[in-house]
Amino acid sequence: MNSQKIFFGINIKFLRERRKMNQESLAEKLSLTRSKLNALENGHTKAPQPDDYLRFSDFFKISVDSLLRVNLAKLSELKLRELEAGNDVYMTGSNIRVLAITVNDQNKENVEYVPVKAKAGYRSGYSDPEFLAKLPRFNLPNLPKSGTFRMFPTVGDSMLPIPEKSDIITEYVQDWKSLKPDTLCIVILKGEQDFVFKQVTVNEDGTILLRSINSLYQPYTVSAHDIIEIWKYRSFLSQSIPNATTNQDQMMKVLLDVQQQISRINKRG
Repeated sequence: MNSQKIFFGINIKFLRERRKMNQESLAEKLSLTRSKLNALENGHTKAPQPDDYLRFSDFFKISVDSLLRVNLAKLSELKLRELEAGNDVYMTGSNIRVLAITVNDQNKENVEYVPVKAKAGYRSGYSDPEFLAKLPRFNLPNLPKSGTFRMFPTVGDSMLPIPEKSDIITEYVQDWKSLKPDTLCIVILKGEQDFVFKQVTVNEDGTILLRSINSLYQPYTVSAHDIIEIWKYRSFLSQSIPNATTNQDQMMKVLLDVQQQISRINKRG
């Protein structure tokens, strides 16, 4: 049986240098001696204790599996930020999805619905099968057999002409870099920030540009570290009929009217 290379030592050294920390400062924060940290980084400790793995995993916010199995220095900055954000798609060194799901009696994935009242709990329970099992769930026809789908409600008018309080059917995005510029997505943000329904563009520097369809709302940029999940838009359900004209159309009409009035005044002068 071939032995698998372990990257723990070179990874903790890489992560330390990425944060511009010397061995003394990191050892102090982790309650280690500098000599032990040096031994761990250089592979002189052949059998680190489980506490050592957990200590570094908690500090750098990288899973133990990735610390052991993946050469982190070869990943892009965007991918590293995804790992730190909990989107650890390199759990075994390959692109597998680490996403909690529920299935029906036929072992087919459900479409879970995340109501407004469950938003706060979703941020902490999105990876917990027990939390997901408490959400409303159902199956929809005409969805691809591959992929994971979830439904989220919208709040506000930033995405008009899609009506406010629509239910957005989405597909889970594993690799954010695969998104084309201005892809419509539900973005799950950390902390007190809300779920947002925006056009998403992944910038080369690893930041994420979020843009509304409604031009009255200014675009803004967030760090990949601030994002928990991204779900790509597929369709929406609504009891409202979309307006024939958008706010942008109305603004253009107002501007055109003003220009015509100014033109008439100039002609009189």
